[in-house]
Amino acid sequence: MTSTPRSGKRSKYLLILGSLALSGMALIAWTQTWLVVELAPGSPATTVTVDGVVAAPAIAALALAGLALAAALAIAGLLFRIILGVLNIVLGGCIALSGVLVLTGPVASSEAAVTNATGIAGSKSIADLVSATSLTPWPFIALATGILLTLVGVGIVVTARRWPSSSRKYSAVRMEPADSDAMPDSVDSWDDLTRGDDPTR
Repeated sequence: MTSTPRSGKRSKYLLILGSLALSGMALIAWTQTWLVVELAPGSPATTVTVDGVVAAPAIAALALAGLALAAALAIAGLLFRIILGVLNIVLGGCIALSGVLVLTGPVASSEAAVTNATGIAGSKSIADLVSATSLTPWPFIALATGILLTLVGVGIVVTARRWPSSSRKYSAVRMEPADSDAMPDSVDSWDDLTRGDDPTR
């Protein structure tokens, strides 16, 4: 009978730690070099390095939201666990999508960096200028991180009912009626006073 609470507690902490670690990894990936773009001869620059800040700018906000979400999970009740689990799925899907967009469209993802390095703007002009692109492992890491974060979100939704309740100090204050037997009756108190007794003793 004790295995269910223990497994629920284990699931809670593993999933929260997983969400924290994966969100942190996404944030790290965002700061790394994702692409190296080689430009045609005669262009103002020969190669341009493109990091995740340029190639996938949305990942920073998504990763920070994932970190905040993981912290909120530690004290959330059942309903909010399920809501946060669904949000975790959405965040993971968006991070994975950012990686897919870079992998399938490296030239489009590097446009801002190429424009900054050469002063040439416009999708067609940049496509004509780029002679080759090479990917680093970081777009693949971001994609894998997003997929795993989505799976963590699914795990949160599935196991949320088995998680132990949060500490009582985070629960709403409940106003309970006082015991009527313990409350002194006003008539009895008046009678005690008229007899010279102290009704508060």
